[in-house]
Amino acid sequence: MQFKYAVTAAAIGLSLAGCQRTAYNNDTYSSPAPLQAQPVNPVQSSQLPPAGGANGSQFPAAPTGAPNAGNPQQQQAMAASAMDVTKESMVGSWKVSNGGSSCDMFLTLTNLGSGSRGGTRGCSGELTSMGSWEVSGKQVLLKNRDGSTVGTLYKTADSRFDGSTASGQPLSLSR
Repeated sequence: MQFKYAVTAAAIGLSLAGCQRTAYNNDTYSSPAPLQAQPVNPVQSSQLPPAGGANGSQFPAAPTGAPNAGNPQQQQAMAASAMDVTKESMVGSWKVSNGGSSCDMFLTLTNLGSGSRGGTRGCSGELTSMGSWEVSGKQVLLKNRDGSTVGTLYKTADSRFDGSTASGQPLSLSR
């Protein structure tokens, strides 16, 4: 019987020993050495071009040869030569080129209204409001959260789509 009490007392003593607070000696454990500063290339400076630019306008010249929603002949030519497209082939991540800037677009098959859910990251202008997309024949329509079309695309190569935004800015997707 005494053995039983001794084992119980030892078990309680060991379990309480695990609850003790342990203090570390700061001499034994030291913090890592601070990082050394790295050299930086010298900064260059120069004069900015005049505010009006070469064409005398405060806005840059529109790109030439790019698809434009305001040009029905170009849109018809793109539609006539467009490759077949399926929703499944559109799903995933795309690199977007829009009016000289680039960003990312993500397309899913999750239903949202009459289309599928989609979105952009790092885009500007009309594409910031893009919330859904759908395929209509050989045309891919990008829509905002209200259901209005913000861009139109046609498949021009295996991993490339070209078109324009609703305001006429050139637009292309590629992987």
